[in-house]
Amino acid sequence: MSLKKVLTIASIFIVGLGIVGAWFLFSSNTNFKSGNKEIIVKNRMSLNEITNLLLTDTIILSQPSFDMTCKLLRYKDQTIKPGRYVIKSGMSNFDIVKKLRNGLQDPVNLTINNVRDMSQLCSKISQQLMLDSTVLYNKLMDSLFLDSINLNRENIISLFIPNTYQVYYTITPEKLISKISSEHEKFWSSKNRREALQQRNITEAQCYTIASIVEKETTFESEKQAIAGVYLNRLKTGMKLQADPTVVFALGLFGIQRILFEHLSTASPYNTYMIDGLPPGPICMPSLSSLEAVIQSEMHEYLFFCAKPGYDGSHLFAKNYQAHLQNAAEYRKWLDKENIK
Repeated sequence: MSLKKVLTIASIFIVGLGIVGAWFLFSSNTNFKSGNKEIIVKNRMSLNEITNLLLTDTIILSQPSFDMTCKLLRYKDQTIKPGRYVIKSGMSNFDIVKKLRNGLQDPVNLTINNVRDMSQLCSKISQQLMLDSTVLYNKLMDSLFLDSINLNRENIISLFIPNTYQVYYTITPEKLISKISSEHEKFWSSKNRREALQQRNITEAQCYTIASIVEKETTFESEKQAIAGVYLNRLKTGMKLQADPTVVFALGLFGIQRILFEHLSTASPYNTYMIDGLPPGPICMPSLSSLEAVIQSEMHEYLFFCAKPGYDGSHLFAKNYQAHLQNAAEYRKWLDKENIK
């Protein structure tokens, strides 16, 4: 065979290898036709675990071509970077591996809501991010940090405005706290919220605590501002708040359906039947709507409210104790009729 023929065959072979290689690298290797899928690469994951994750979640179609691309781009156990990664339909092996190898994370939608205390909050955050809940909790409870933001261990939860925030899966506790502090300031400095609190003669932390009580008092959004107004009226007049949800919190019996007279004498700084003013801190993380209800609380003369007979959870309001006793008697009669203990 002549040298020319050998060179021609070699050239064709090389071109063929190049075409096959380019196909392995740059053609689509996703196993879904539209939309996006995500993977969470956790700390100390191996390449084998990541590959299995991509296969199990039907993200990649061909494992051999993916493996070859990993070798070509030197993506191995030592170069793995944890994070949340979104894989788009139609992405090639080259695109996927390059994204993973370079640690080009996509942000996590961190949802902060519906928790009772800091322990639950830190646990919920750690379930969504690569953060140790104990480390985060200890940093938030640090006395020097608390002094720097004028909060304490009882009301530190008020730093967290319930919402959904975009952060990276690998965010550090320090950066997360900085982000939350920034969002806290952004919330209170907008929409004349601080001016509204000044009119009501309460602080941000006090507003948060009242909102936590309102949150547990009603599921009716239309009632929240009126209930907030009742508690503010009681604070103004020096009357005890006498909020049943604070008794539930003090007792730690969160599934209780009916507060009895014997419960009202529970010795606790959170039992507002026993203490004057507000409890030391929130009894839960309130929703945004409960926060706004306190900020924009109704100006009225009601000092009392009582659950209305029935299962809808709505309330009757009263300006004086006599009218309130009548409402309360009707409700107790209904509870007895329904055999609710």
